[in-house]
Amino acid sequence: MTMNASKKHIFRILCCVAITPVFAQGPPPATPIDGGISVLLAAAGVYVLRMLCKNEKPR
Repeated sequence: MTMNASKKHIFRILCCVAITPVFAQGPPPATPIDGGISVLLAAAGVYVLRMLCKNEKPR
């Protein structure tokens, strides 16, 4: 193989590698986590209050 042919092969490989990300799948849509965290914190608060009231013994 001549030097010119090697350069052509390297150029073709680089073009294939450079073009591949163009056809790649895009990122997934953003997930809103604010609502989920709020519900989780509210549930944790209710659980803690319930445990505090349950464990409170009259003296």
